[in-house]
Amino acid sequence: MSDYTRVYFEGLGIDFDVPSIAFSIGSYNIHWYGIIIAFGFALAVLYGGRMAYKWKMSLDGMTDVLMWGTILGIICARAYYVIFEWSYYKEHLAEIPQIWNGGIAIYGGIIGAFIGAIIGCKIGKIDFRNLLDLGGLGLLIGQGIGRWGNFFNQEAFGTNTTTAPFRMWSLKIYDTLAASADTLAAKGIKVDPSLPVHPTFLYESVWCILGFFILNYIVHKKRKYKGEIFLLYGIWYGLERMVVEGLRTDSLYIANTTIRVSQLLSLIIVVAFLIMHIIYMVKLKKGTLPQRLRLAPAAVTQNGSEAEKVDEIKENNDERENEDVTNN
Repeated sequence: MSDYTRVYFEGLGIDFDVPSIAFSIGSYNIHWYGIIIAFGFALAVLYGGRMAYKWKMSLDGMTDVLMWGTILGIICARAYYVIFEWSYYKEHLAEIPQIWNGGIAIYGGIIGAFIGAIIGCKIGKIDFRNLLDLGGLGLLIGQGIGRWGNFFNQEAFGTNTTTAPFRMWSLKIYDTLAASADTLAAKGIKVDPSLPVHPTFLYESVWCILGFFILNYIVHKKRKYKGEIFLLYGIWYGLERMVVEGLRTDSLYIANTTIRVSQLLSLIIVVAFLIMHIIYMVKLKKGTLPQRLRLAPAAVTQNGSEAEKVDEIKENNDERENEDVTNN
């Protein structure tokens, strides 16, 4: 099979070749999929490191978190996918570690990173709730960029569409749909391999990048309590995943059902996180928010009444300085 796939964007009137392999070292091929995911991961780490320094979080502690979160995140992302596709992988055991061909589940990665973060925080003595907020922002960066790895692999696309502006088609998409048409039909999904499809990777990428800018603004200007950004991340991403997952043709399903795992999990996360956020905001307003969730004075956003208090203190200092000058 060629390393290049011709991709057609019918609605835009353009087409071009997309390579799956960036370069080779001897007989070992370096895939764009891995490079793009690594790039997204690196940007997320750089952002997280900058924020950790600003929040005076231990560098050694963050290193522990990064190490454990990365290792368990990768393992669990792959394990999650393999478990729900075990009918295939039990006959192809040698393919289980071949993540460069695709087949990692973001929710599995989040679960693994969450467990790794708990371990890293215990070892490095890092505030877990602050870390969750940084993690939510980092995930949006990684997901927003990493989804383009799916584009280079020509995977994680949606059902047929003849109206979406960014609809796309390629021979690789044709082959994938032709091979899975019967399986999809059994789940009530009819596809025509000759028609373009929804670029669901693009939908998720744009949503995640937009979410990052929104939550990045909140974390700098409007953050109210520790863990808030992570809850908002779960709500934001979960809403998108419930919709976009319904368009995809490669969803993981609960055994012997037509229930998509990611849609169900997203629904649970959105409802649970929204309830928690409302409860914490009510407690914050009443002054009963648990101490472990309260922001340190230096980390509290200077807005509203606090900003007025800061201005008042500055004005008082200026008046004292003026009085001293007058007296002298």
